[in-house]
Amino acid sequence: MITIIDYGLGNIQAFVNVYRRLHIPVSVAKCAADLDGATKLILPGVGAFDHAIERLDASGIRPALDELVQKAKIPVLGICVGMQILADSSDEGSLPGLGWVPGSVRSFKAIPQLSELPLPHMGWNDVVPSADSALFKGFELESRFYFLHSFFFDCLQPQHIAATSSYGLDFSCAVRADNVYGVQFHPEKSHHFGVGLLKNFAEL
Repeated sequence: MITIIDYGLGNIQAFVNVYRRLHIPVSVAKCAADLDGATKLILPGVGAFDHAIERLDASGIRPALDELVQKAKIPVLGICVGMQILADSSDEGSLPGLGWVPGSVRSFKAIPQLSELPLPHMGWNDVVPSADSALFKGFELESRFYFLHSFFFDCLQPQHIAATSSYGLDFSCAVRADNVYGVQFHPEKSHHFGVGLLKNFAEL
């Protein structure tokens, strides 16, 4: 069962609609009890880093998520800010992240040579998957996704970079550490590329 975490951030229904069209069982979790039967988790998110962490804490679902992801090793996919909160910290806020993928979230404006870049980075962009990136199966020749962000995930260890994109510099737009996956772009807005990625996650 694909279970989408609803802590008040992100277009939950868009993911539900994709999986229903694919005839893949899907549910929505608003509390810890709703996680029963989950075999894969999706952690969406929009907005600011600290606000996302605060909302996740306020939902009461975080301890159960930690148990499922860290101990039971259930696959989880963080999306947009849901990916960023997988990190240890962020330039955008002061609260610690989940720490499931070692690294920090950095502002494009914090890079001196990028200080004049228009932000947010918005629109379609090419994505280059790593050689063994199961999320991107079938996209080896062409991979384009929709972005809307001003921060990027700076992985502490290069082996956790699952894909890169380019906006003034090459940046990690997808991460993976064991059973934890994250993508900066919006698969729910990326047409057949996004549908294919969400299907690949379901089939891991």
